[in-house]
Amino acid sequence: MLKRKSVTGLAAVLTAAAMVATACTGGNGGDGEVRGWEDCSEDPNTCNSGERAEGGEITWMVNSVPGAWSLISPEGGSVYTSQMLEGVLPYVGQWAPDGETYEHNMDLLAEEPELLGEDPFRFQFKLRPEAVWDDGTPITADDFEVTWKMATSPAEGHCDGCTSRSPEEYDNVEKVEGSDDGKTVTVTLKEGKANPEWFGFLDAHGISGGLHPAHLAEEQGLDVDDPKDLGEYFQWLNGTRPEYSGGPYKIVEGDLERQVIKEPNENYYGTTDPTLDKVIIRFIQDESTWVPALSNGEIDGGNPAQYNADIIEQIKGMGTVYFDIGPGPSWEHIDLNTENKWLKDVELRRAIFTAIDVSEIAERNFGAGFPDFKVKTNHVFSADSPYHQDLISETGQGSGDVEAAKKILTDAGYELDGDTLTKDGDKVGPFRLRATDTVTRSTSMQIIQSQLSDIGVTTNIEVTDDLGAMLGGQDYDIAQFGWSGNPFFTSSPSQYWHSESGSNFGKYSNEKVDELVEKVQAATTLDEAAEYANQAAELVVQDAYVLPILHEPNYAFVNEGYVNIRDNRQSANRAQYNIGAWGQVAE
Repeated sequence: MLKRKSVTGLAAVLTAAAMVATACTGGNGGDGEVRGWEDCSEDPNTCNSGERAEGGEITWMVNSVPGAWSLISPEGGSVYTSQMLEGVLPYVGQWAPDGETYEHNMDLLAEEPELLGEDPFRFQFKLRPEAVWDDGTPITADDFEVTWKMATSPAEGHCDGCTSRSPEEYDNVEKVEGSDDGKTVTVTLKEGKANPEWFGFLDAHGISGGLHPAHLAEEQGLDVDDPKDLGEYFQWLNGTRPEYSGGPYKIVEGDLERQVIKEPNENYYGTTDPTLDKVIIRFIQDESTWVPALSNGEIDGGNPAQYNADIIEQIKGMGTVYFDIGPGPSWEHIDLNTENKWLKDVELRRAIFTAIDVSEIAERNFGAGFPDFKVKTNHVFSADSPYHQDLISETGQGSGDVEAAKKILTDAGYELDGDTLTKDGDKVGPFRLRATDTVTRSTSMQIIQSQLSDIGVTTNIEVTDDLGAMLGGQDYDIAQFGWSGNPFFTSSPSQYWHSESGSNFGKYSNEKVDELVEKVQAATTLDEAAEYANQAAELVVQDAYVLPILHEPNYAFVNEGYVNIRDNRQSANRAQYNIGAWGQVAE
């Protein structure tokens, strides 16, 4: 377990990551009203602990559908996929709810990871002999290697057909080797590369969510050392419901539209066996049904990715339901499709972002419940981070300054024909404005539509029930969605903006940004990495590609009678981060 402590050398850098993240996201409890989880403010990592009864089940609500069965792909890269898979994939560690404790997964690991050297940069994981997949096959270095290769970009030559949504961190790896019958895993980075967050390689927060099994490829008649075969295996994992597990639970039935059902993995090797007989993960997008479903027992709890003031007030009034709310790591933003005929023009993009008033969006959505909200002025660091620089305010983006936006357009040769923006006699747009159908995002889209009409830009609102497919298919002109954060930051700029990133949905391309985000991941200290990250973000602001709004408040709820359930706002998996320890209260 990594915590703040006196350390030297590169290890000292690691504690800085936790300190930055704590300032960014805070622990549980927040400033809102809490019931049942009152002790989470003081003891966020252990609150609601207790003895569990054997048996029982729980139905947990996830507020949208996952896009695939694997997190690595762009279509599968959402919190909904991550939460669906929680308890299935083994991983090396994760951040605890306090945001300053990194918990190594000592069910999988025989000892804490070790940094072997910096020239070349090498680190090692030792696995417990008892760690096996549910069919009894040992978890080994082969699983690390195959997951790493599937997460790399096609240019690396490891996988023909893999579509990693953020390959940069994995492209920096030279090799993954096994020894001691595969139970010792040594990772070596390429010459000149480094990673100050090395200890989180293939952890719960990475793009894979943990390890994928290498041995199942052979059952499909595929050779993972053959790039073409590995690509076929990647597609098989992406499109096939996992019947495998290396965690406390396994998926026994379900689909990507309605729900999945998990039951205990009988061959789980961990020290804490699951006690619940069944965990049902239901995908319910219609927010109006959540409270009735909670009231009549169709669901027992949830941790929605989006805020809804009406639902929060209703749940607060339910005396038998635990409730918690506080600032979350996920941040809302507006993205533009740079391959749109009109939005290729950076001046039009700057005008659009200048006309949008993010304070109005935040106030309308969150002002009543969180009047002290802060709009986000840096894509990577919150205002409380020592690495924060306000990169946006002085540019006027997000200000709602219509006159300034009109001047940008006039100087760039655009004209207003009545209420319609034109250039060289052609009407600009209309643009498809898209988001998932939540109350907050629907409100945002209506505000954005109105604000852009003030500069003659027409938008047509279209909601989606499959965010991953919409983004992965670049099926939008203007989109609002959220990134789910955690206390790590060095991989984020590359994932957001690198021209070859599968998560760079709007196909933004800037060679200087590519260079800077690569330097972020090659830095040997977090101070150096943060400097490069801010330089890259400043260029992204100049190019008007992404407009941040704010870190959205997160809430969670669960019927009383369950123990060891608590929210974890440092993780995309939220309350499910410790699903193997969930249980009903022992009488």
